[in-house]
Amino acid sequence: MAARRSPPRARARAGARARARGSDQVYSWMLVTSQALGTVWRIAKGSVMLAASFLVPALCYFRRMHYDLGHWLKWWIGYLQRKFKRNLSVEAEVDLLSYCVREWKGETPRAKMMRKACEELFWRHHIKCVRQVKRDNYAALRSVLFQIFSQGLSFPSWMKEKDIVKLPEKLLFSQGCNWIQQYSFGPEKYTGSNVFGKLRKCVDLLKTQWTEFNGIKDYHKRGNMCNILFSDPLLEYKLYEALKFIMLYQVTEVYEQMKTNKVIPSLFQLLFSRETSSDPLSFMINHLNSVGDTCGLEQIDMFILGHSLEIKIKVFRLFKFNSRDFEVCYPDLAPREWPEISLLTENDHHYHIPVF
Repeated sequence: MAARRSPPRARARAGARARARGSDQVYSWMLVTSQALGTVWRIAKGSVMLAASFLVPALCYFRRMHYDLGHWLKWWIGYLQRKFKRNLSVEAEVDLLSYCVREWKGETPRAKMMRKACEELFWRHHIKCVRQVKRDNYAALRSVLFQIFSQGLSFPSWMKEKDIVKLPEKLLFSQGCNWIQQYSFGPEKYTGSNVFGKLRKCVDLLKTQWTEFNGIKDYHKRGNMCNILFSDPLLEYKLYEALKFIMLYQVTEVYEQMKTNKVIPSLFQLLFSRETSSDPLSFMINHLNSVGDTCGLEQIDMFILGHSLEIKIKVFRLFKFNSRDFEVCYPDLAPREWPEISLLTENDHHYHIPVF
């Protein structure tokens, strides 16, 4: 006997219930998935916000630290540049022709003459570079002393026989030069009884530094030490005042010889023939005391400096190009055994150091 078929309505209701159950299952999975994603999103969002709450202050801190570090490094770089570069009173070597083109631009007669003078030095005298020297009233003394130290030259013969540290007292007690108390240290004026102690310290520093440089055989080491020494204005100042005193001592010695009718070098005869330097006191008051303050060395002072240090100072005077005074020596009749150093000048006031 055949089975009875379900009525159509019953089958429809059964299909609807089955679809409903399937739809409920899909909805349940969608709900679970949505809830899971929501939970994950809330956790991720919270984590991101928490990280951001730490990250923002950290970024601000590192940004501030970067700014402070950059400011600190900039300050130190500036300090080191001022200490070792800008304050270096004798600058590094530069090409002579490049220097001349930079310093003497234009087509004025003087600029053309200066460029021709530099070309003459470059091609004929084989001067390839120049070291610029600080432009102040110690320029001549600085240029000479730098080369003495950088070349490791020895003391003059007369300095080897005497303790130059005792020369200030010698002038006072042995030769009665109590006027030495009116000596001026560059911009400083009258210092009274302190002058002997200050002069002694200056001369002692000169002796110490000269001995040290003379004992160094390595040229590059001497050069490095010169760069350090000539970036210290206080030490430089004392060395130049010591050189001034050495010049004064030599003038006094020759003056005493002249009073005993001894033959003296012609340059000193010229010195004492001037009304403003007829004796050591007038030479000091009218000329030497102003050196380093309001003026530099004059030509006759350069003669005295070369004679006092027993060196031949050859000077190329660019502004005297094409004349017999283009190349001069101080002193002009120096003994052959004296060492020679060379200078450049554009005006007989500021000097630079040629490099062959």
